[in-house]
Amino acid sequence: MKAIILSGGKGTRLRPLTYTGAKQLVPVANKPILWYGIESIVAAGITDIGIIISPETGEEVKTKTGNGELFGANITYILQDKPAGLAHAVKIARPFLGDSPFVMYLGDNLIQDTLNPLLTNFKEQHMDALIMLRPVPNPTSFGVAEVDAQGKVLRLVEKPKVPPSNLALVGIYFFNQVIHDAIDRIQPSARGELEITDAIQNLIDHQNHVEARQIEGWWLDTGKKDDLLSANQIILDTCLVNPKIAGDLDEKTQISGRVQIGEGSRLINCTVRGPVTIGKNCHLENCFIGPYSSVADQVSLTDVDLEHSVVLQGAQISGIHQRIVDSVIGQRAHLKAAPHRPKALRFMIGDDCQVELV
Repeated sequence: MKAIILSGGKGTRLRPLTYTGAKQLVPVANKPILWYGIESIVAAGITDIGIIISPETGEEVKTKTGNGELFGANITYILQDKPAGLAHAVKIARPFLGDSPFVMYLGDNLIQDTLNPLLTNFKEQHMDALIMLRPVPNPTSFGVAEVDAQGKVLRLVEKPKVPPSNLALVGIYFFNQVIHDAIDRIQPSARGELEITDAIQNLIDHQNHVEARQIEGWWLDTGKKDDLLSANQIILDTCLVNPKIAGDLDEKTQISGRVQIGEGSRLINCTVRGPVTIGKNCHLENCFIGPYSSVADQVSLTDVDLEHSVVLQGAQISGIHQRIVDSVIGQRAHLKAAPHRPKALRFMIGDDCQVELV
């Protein structure tokens, strides 16, 4: 059994964060989103993993993630030179996959359920494909499945105007080698891509054994800022177990709740209320860090109130005398108060930025 993880794409919904980096490397609770998928796959006993990368961000993914030794896996990188669809990603991965059955995992998805029972189900029932589903309130925004009472998939529809159900496709699929024949039989969609939904529908039309299972735990798509913050909150709530304080705290700093602080970090006159994770080599002084905040490595915060926010590596924030909430601060960003508060607002805002004034 092998696995492929998709880590390409442009991440347009997370701009400007993804102008200079891969969306799958944006951290949730101070761990790249991509790594959660790798860990989930390895926990299911699959250690031969191919990661689909793009020309724009592939080198960053390779540098950050390495050869798999960190995870107890063997990682092969597969370049997809342009975004041509999920089925195209499977097509270019064929030399890596051979005739092995495999799991395909979208690298910007997070799920709570383990893969082990799904993998066992897939193998024992000799399925050709097994897809994961989850009820959603807005099925028109997803690929949607129609299934019978036994879990057999009847048809798939990509972002339907009139959905046949509210069961959205989660970005995790199990396939055997017949999926390659199905991909060879389909044509590009109206948007010029080879769609995995079309390939699965082709399997159904050819009477292959395709089933679905609904996941029980949470499923998080981290494609937008609010999704990223929600994912950060849920991961801190459920996964921050037995946190360690390895940094240096002065006598005025107060810690309550589940708080993790990395080595080399120093907190002076701070109040931290968990769940919170603070990375390595950070400097925090005269700060309040509220629940559901993640502060990455090498961050400097001075005179800052922060809550329900994510601050990425190397950012510096100082002298902001209003609480920062529901925010994502990018790598090496500098945020500070002007020496004299102007009567008018002055901005320098880059392309595709989103600014909220309250």
